[in-house]
Amino acid sequence: MALASQANATNLLQNSFIASKPLLKLRSSTTVPLLKPHKPRPLTTIQCSVTVAPSGVKASRENAVRSVKARQIVDSRGNPTVEVDLITDALYRSAVPSGASTGIYEALELRDGDKSVFGGKGVLNAVKNINEILGPKLFGVDVRNQADVDAIMLEIDGTPNKSKLGANAILGVSLSVCRAGAGAKGVPLYKHIQELSGTKELVMPVPAFNVINGGSHAGNSLAMQEFMILPVVYHTLKGIIKAKYGQDACNVGDEGGFAPNVQDNREGLVLLMDAIEKAGYTGKIKIGMDVAASEFLMKDGKYDLDFKKQPNDGAHVLSAQSLCELYQDFVREFPIVSIEDPFDQDDWSSWASLQSSVDIQLVGDDLLVTNPKRIAEAIQKKACNANFFCIKLQVNQIGTVTESVRAALDSKAAGWGVMVSHRSGETEDNFIADLSVGLASGQIKTGAPCRSERLAKYNQLLRIEEELGNVRYAGEGFRSP
Repeated sequence: MALASQANATNLLQNSFIASKPLLKLRSSTTVPLLKPHKPRPLTTIQCSVTVAPSGVKASRENAVRSVKARQIVDSRGNPTVEVDLITDALYRSAVPSGASTGIYEALELRDGDKSVFGGKGVLNAVKNINEILGPKLFGVDVRNQADVDAIMLEIDGTPNKSKLGANAILGVSLSVCRAGAGAKGVPLYKHIQELSGTKELVMPVPAFNVINGGSHAGNSLAMQEFMILPVVYHTLKGIIKAKYGQDACNVGDEGGFAPNVQDNREGLVLLMDAIEKAGYTGKIKIGMDVAASEFLMKDGKYDLDFKKQPNDGAHVLSAQSLCELYQDFVREFPIVSIEDPFDQDDWSSWASLQSSVDIQLVGDDLLVTNPKRIAEAIQKKACNANFFCIKLQVNQIGTVTESVRAALDSKAAGWGVMVSHRSGETEDNFIADLSVGLASGQIKTGAPCRSERLAKYNQLLRIEEELGNVRYAGEGFRSP
């Protein structure tokens, strides 16, 4: 995780991404014609936040939904996903991400199931639900009232996990409504989110860069899913991996992290330390991990760290207690400040045991799935130590912007940290960059700095920082900015 000063963090991002100064003030919209060419051309907000309207331009726009149209597009893994165009007097477009390692308590991502088309992963039914059910119902609704619009969709669906219409259908509309709400108010998307959430101060988040992939995100033997640090080390790491494992090992996983044939999780951490030292950042870099332990939980409650090789000899099967001790060793040996999903989503006692024995941040992804009900359960069970716990906020886990904001606010009220995150199956949509700033989450995870669907989020953060000017960077205070 990048815990440098704000100026250093920006320089690191700019140096790593080879960013150059824009020739013009970056705006979130481009001009496209609608059906009637004699009418003024509306602005089409596709990916970026909406900049404040310049002088002489009407600040607020039409706020009523005129039409909603969805389509099937393709995500970063080559799988279908939902894209939604919502029109007021402008067009606002959003795309829905998808996860590979998904928690059993996540809202339902509706797939067609026809094995002859995209292996059953098509989303034409979700698209149909938007075009034939949600779109007509939302005609004329005020996009500035995010909670009201989301409530209408939840009422139409009527299921606890959004299984009727699909969370991917509902979320696509919810994201576009949020963008349209910002456009109607004539403010940037992050500012609109700040107002929706009641956040007092905007904060630039610490980026957690996933630089080594394992688990379900890569084809290597590594069980633990992500090893995270900051961008300049990423390029140094590539050289080390190439020298040690060969050119093929520099191929990347779903989220842009390298996927060398590392056999042991400790070996992955040693690789990171070597890269940190060679880059000249010894003592200055922190490490984060996403274990995704639910992926390798066995029926008997033990954890198989060799689960990607079946059958295996069982030499790497650990009890929950032994796995806890392994994490304790890692924390003692390496500068780890954050571990995500160290145990299964229902293994509450092991979570509590680890929290009592280490003083690092533990991140709940599969455990909480951005769900206010799961958050309330965790608070009631006192399974999550407020001093060191963090919820991972993924909008597609719950399905609406309103519920995501609620999850963030409930978590902050409990004293937890909030990490806004991407999914392994991503698109060029950069909504979560604005979300992390608008919620002042203090930390964001959206992959390695090498693939365009990941860089879209990081580049948007650079634009937002430029637009805000003098804005605080979370830095060492990433957990409670």
